Amino acid sequence: MSIVTGVTRGGKEWTPAFVTKINQNNCIGCGRCYKVCPRDVFELIDRDDLDLDDIEDDDDFDDEAPGMVMNLKDLLDCIGCQACSRVCPKNCLSHQPQPA
Repeated sequence: MSIVTGVTRGGKEWTPAFVTKINQNNCIGCGRCYKVCPRDVFELIDRDDLDLDDIEDDDDFDDEAPGMVMNLKDLLDCIGCQACSRVCPKNCLSHQPQPA
């Protein structure tokens, strides 16, 4: 199975890795990924609005923590640049290449 690849301006082959999930257990809601994203992939939501059924390991989730947390708004708008992961201080984002 082949994966989506591209070519940089310099002619090098490049494989984009698209965001697949956010570890909301570790997210501190700093908004860095939101600010750096060139597309409309993320949204900042109130931690109280989280559906705890969607949290994979809710035993470690601190549902008493106040504030905001990042959420995936539109995964299909991701271009695979991985800028969000480079600025995330808690390494909350998971990426993977897209099958062609």
